[in-house]
Amino acid sequence: MIHPKTELKFISNEIGYGVVATEFIPAGSITWVLDKLDREFSSSEFQSMDEIYQNILDTYSFRNNQGNLVLCWDNGRYVNHSFNSNCLTTAYDFEIAIRDIHPGEQLTDDYGYLNIPAPFRGVDEGTRRKIVYPNDLIKYYKVWDRKLLKVFHRIPRLEQPLKQLLSEEMWDEIVEISRGNKEMKSILTNYYNGEEERQPEMQEV
Repeated sequence: MIHPKTELKFISNEIGYGVVATEFIPAGSITWVLDKLDREFSSSEFQSMDEIYQNILDTYSFRNNQGNLVLCWDNGRYVNHSFNSNCLTTAYDFEIAIRDIHPGEQLTDDYGYLNIPAPFRGVDEGTRRKIVYPNDLIKYYKVWDRKLLKVFHRIPRLEQPLKQLLSEEMWDEIVEISRGNKEMKSILTNYYNGEEERQPEMQEV
């Protein structure tokens, strides 16, 4: 489930639609949580589908560390890629804002940690990285872990509209990590290292 202080908005002809903040979302806010309405599809389920459904999953889903495709039921599936994303996923099935997000600003992810099946060229943002690769998580997990650690301690200190989606055990672990009593699991936990049955060619985005 995506943060409630967001809405779906047309960004541009090149990008299409995206998720933008309707109010200020401070760094450390949980911006998305995997919930019980999100659908998960195995590789065999995907391969058995008609092409029209495969294309939808190719466009709107991400791959978890089991190699299964996860399709968000709400606007979370419209969060766009950025090489300088303002949100990062964690090893705990939720994402957080790694810097302040202002009204009208897009919420963005780095698709490099979503276990994409093939490389694609992203929109040029003036960054050194121009292409997202399937193994980016292995290359950049230390960088992303450091960014997460800078704001992770803020999670219990902020109002979290999505807190109710987390179990008590998960919240207790977050608190222990924020206090320095427990080590945060690395984002590398999300990496899927299996072989893909289907390898589409590089795509332009």
